[in-house]
Amino acid sequence: MTTPLPPEYGGGEAGADPQAPDMNAVVGQHDLLVVTLDTLRYDVAVELAGAGRLPNLARVLPGGRWEQRHTPGSFTFAAHTAFLAGFLPTPLGPGPHPRLFAARFGGSESTAANTWVFEEADLPAGLARAGYHTACIGGVGFFNKQGALGSVLPGMFAESHWDPELGVASPISFEAQVARAERVVGALDADQRLFLLVNVSALHQPNWFHMPGASSADGDSRETHAAALEYVDRHIGRLFRAMSSRRPCFTIVTSDHGTAYGEDGYTGHRIGHEVVWTVPYAHFTLNPGEW
Repeated sequence: MTTPLPPEYGGGEAGADPQAPDMNAVVGQHDLLVVTLDTLRYDVAVELAGAGRLPNLARVLPGGRWEQRHTPGSFTFAAHTAFLAGFLPTPLGPGPHPRLFAARFGGSESTAANTWVFEEADLPAGLARAGYHTACIGGVGFFNKQGALGSVLPGMFAESHWDPELGVASPISFEAQVARAERVVGALDADQRLFLLVNVSALHQPNWFHMPGASSADGDSRETHAAALEYVDRHIGRLFRAMSSRRPCFTIVTSDHGTAYGEDGYTGHRIGHEVVWTVPYAHFTLNPGEW
């Protein structure tokens, strides 16, 4: 039986997807945005939202709260490969939990009437067949296109972007990613539907430079991780504005996995620790003129 995180980890309510939308009515009518806040911990996300430190994200979180979910992968490549096959983070509590998107697969217990089903092996290909322009703005190394492995995820999209300014070592990575997203949207015809994935690298280590007064000698910590999330929140309104500038945009904001900062002696991710497997999640619709 799955239980919520204990209070020291910021544990919140378990539960299924609230008011699951009919994705068959969404796909083809809305633009689609997936924002993966790479390595974001659930407890940090909940803590900052509760303290009023995420004003832009708080505007769109249903009920002003993150949903607690479990990721299908403990590191970026595994999690994104699952996401792009339709396996988004799983709600807590007994399932099955109907999915928003699913490749056609005989016997799938999580494909329901409201699920948008595609014939292809991955979601970008399915949406491309449905008439969407698919684009990816990478962040961490699995999107850098500098080798075969770093080309797998961006290779699923018709258009993909990565350069060092967007990467983990850039103090302005998210600002640069948002500017790139604005260019992607601006280059499209008004009637062209868009599916955009933004892999946000700012929270991934190194993140010490997002905390005023910190230095590389101090290293990363839960506090610098939180400062990086605040940095993202300061600029995410521009991304929401761009993506809702032409029509309503169905949006998913989630972490791909968490990361450890010394809990039980662990540091990092790609491990089976609760702070890695438990992630914040939200989906909502951005409407034109709201931003």
